[in-house]
Amino acid sequence: MTHRHLALFALALTLNAASKEKTGSVTYSKDVAPIVNNRCVECHRPGEVAPMSFLNYKEVRPRAAAIKEKVISRTMPPWLADPHYGQFKNDRRMSKTEIDTIVSWVNNGAPEGRPQDLPKLSEFQTGWNIGKPDLTFSLLEEVEVPAEGVAPYKYYKVPSNFTEDKWVEAAEIRVGNRALVHHVIVFIQESVNAGKAGDGVTDNLLVGFAPGEQPKLYEPGTAKLVKAGSTFMFQMHYTPNGTAGKDKTVVGLRFARQPVVKRALTGKALTKDFVIPAGDSNYEVKSSWTAKEDTLIRSFMPHMHLRGKDFQYPAVYPDGRSEVVLSVPRYDFNWQLVYNLKEPLLLPKGSRLDCVAHFDNSANNKFNPDPAKTVKWGDQTWEEMMIGWFDFTLADQNLLSQR
Repeated sequence: MTHRHLALFALALTLNAASKEKTGSVTYSKDVAPIVNNRCVECHRPGEVAPMSFLNYKEVRPRAAAIKEKVISRTMPPWLADPHYGQFKNDRRMSKTEIDTIVSWVNNGAPEGRPQDLPKLSEFQTGWNIGKPDLTFSLLEEVEVPAEGVAPYKYYKVPSNFTEDKWVEAAEIRVGNRALVHHVIVFIQESVNAGKAGDGVTDNLLVGFAPGEQPKLYEPGTAKLVKAGSTFMFQMHYTPNGTAGKDKTVVGLRFARQPVVKRALTGKALTKDFVIPAGDSNYEVKSSWTAKEDTLIRSFMPHMHLRGKDFQYPAVYPDGRSEVVLSVPRYDFNWQLVYNLKEPLLLPKGSRLDCVAHFDNSANNKFNPDPAKTVKWGDQTWEEMMIGWFDFTLADQNLLSQR
């Protein structure tokens, strides 16, 4: 064999090896399916909020290029928190390794791989993310939503019929008509005393549903108290879309499986006293909440509407020290996310939880309904809100007897 033939033979072996490495290195079954199962199918499955299902290769393959684009831009999975502030146990961000794996798979033609390499798909309770509820409560009658016009908030009472106090460790809202329901909040109304409004401790809030918001799920030993004789108040916000329809929303509850040692409470720092000038691209609004006892903050949920630009939670301690504990630099009204801290944040008595938000009421905001309009607080999405929700427990649980 001549030197030329040897060179060509060696080149052929190299190209063949490279081809095998390219086609065999990353496949859906072995490499991509575990990522999709872990990061995507929570929402991308039948009956959930995502518009398409990703349960298998047949469903994922046609959208491979779009998936690549979304993960590179970090648009998906949705996560808006700045990683430089706080650590969160429900952080949805993909790692660089996961992103690189998906990119490599798509670039190599998105091969399926061997069926025997597929991981076991996570088990889900059909229709529920909290598992099978112990009890469900629905609107007593179907609500008719008109095709057009503005639908003001509607409130519907549903009796619990509880004859004893109940501790709820998980709650989930399942809307009856996703096309017409913008958001739902279920409140607890106690039979004698529903609590004082405006004190920053809205212990009567049970669970909410909005675009991107996940069910309420507390860690073992922590739960929300629903007292005997309470009534559930459904706050319903419907958005007519050109076609009349009906809705019968349901809330499911799972009761505590073990003794409750921490009572979950909900607080908010809000202000309604703002006027956003027409055309202002960076209007600032602030609110605050002060801890009356030593408090352990468990989660945050910033809330604004279509002009929301960014949102921060700075904590200010009694010694004057301050730190940003959550920063959302690019707020997105389409994703009402809750940020669950890996470790609870201790706010000693007298500490202050501030909220600092900015609004873009200019023409540069593509979501702005009308940049020529001055905007105030209001229920509808073309108006504005500024609420810093948070869940917490008290460091001294004996204080719960005072509430």
